[in-house]
Amino acid sequence: MSKAFTRETDEETPYSLPPLPPLGAARNYMTPGGYASLRSELLQLMDEERPQVVEVVHWAARNGDRSENGDYLYGKKRLREIDRRIRFLTSRLETAEIVDPSVHAGSDQVFFGATARYLDEQGKETTVTIKGIDEADSGQGEISWISPVARALLKARIGDEVRLETPSGMRLLEILSVSYPDRSV
Repeated sequence: MSKAFTRETDEETPYSLPPLPPLGAARNYMTPGGYASLRSELLQLMDEERPQVVEVVHWAARNGDRSENGDYLYGKKRLREIDRRIRFLTSRLETAEIVDPSVHAGSDQVFFGATARYLDEQGKETTVTIKGIDEADSGQGEISWISPVARALLKARIGDEVRLETPSGMRLLEILSVSYPDRSV
């Protein structure tokens, strides 16, 4: 029997965070912009891309031997990918709870949708925007509301120092500023 997936010790790690709920069980908070983006992707897949691929597969199927027909094989594979993405987007949009962060405009407290600027112990300033699981893009400075940094920042106010548990130890973060998008009318 393989021992590859057995735990060597039963000791807890000193930096363990409270367990996160599974992706399906977590609340699916989303900004209005994130919801619109996922919805437009879903509509584009259903109304444009899928019908085009179906047409190519139909044409390729009429050409005879399907076992060596690249258009047919690739088309069927692409259809499975599209259908999988459509199912995923549909389920995520059905469970979405749209939260408009602009209702907190002018607040000095960090809530969902806030853009927070903080200073760590080494003097490094970082700016992050707290967004939904499906819309966060780390390359743009966006983090998911269930990430450790976001969980440390949530409900804190400007000037507060919050504790962030990391694998390398405890870090203190000082909140320098909090902003929200303007209310759209």
